[in-house]
Amino acid sequence: RAQYDGLPVSADVAAPYLYLSDIDITGFNADCHVRPPLRIQRDREALRAGLARGTLSVLCSDHQPHEADAKLSPFPSTEPGISGLDTLLALALRLVDENLLTLSDVIERISLGPARILGLEGQGTGTLSIGKPADLIVVDLEQPWRVTPETLLSAGQNTPFMGWELKGQVTHTLVGGKLVYQRET
Repeated sequence: RAQYDGLPVSADVAAPYLYLSDIDITGFNADCHVRPPLRIQRDREALRAGLARGTLSVLCSDHQPHEADAKLSPFPSTEPGISGLDTLLALALRLVDENLLTLSDVIERISLGPARILGLEGQGTGTLSIGKPADLIVVDLEQPWRVTPETLLSAGQNTPFMGWELKGQVTHTLVGGKLVYQRET
């Protein structure tokens, strides 16, 4: 409502909430222990609709990596959170395949939008501009991959997406115009 009234507010959604619901907690899978907790499927669909119409203007990872021991206790005693950085882009690209977002929407929600909200766009953050630092990724949009401990680069392996088949992989990362990551082929 505040956005429609013209107030300068923004809202985000973490990618896992677009794919998971309370059904995924069945069996008390500690990798689905998140805060806020997963809700019913209707709530998940409302989040997807909000992202599609732009009410939720940022798509984030809510990256919370944990050591394996943090997820071994009984469900209520485990640390909440998902290691979400490695799967953010591929889950976002899946929204394109599902016709929920366009590729331009994904770029807006992950890069340009957050930079604009934080007032960093004028510094070149979130954009490609002549004379500004080249902070960017190169992506193979069609590269299929399976989420496994070997394919995750983050120290955290706590993800409910383990075993999922996704597509879209970062092949190169540049920070300040310097190559800082190149995927091994």
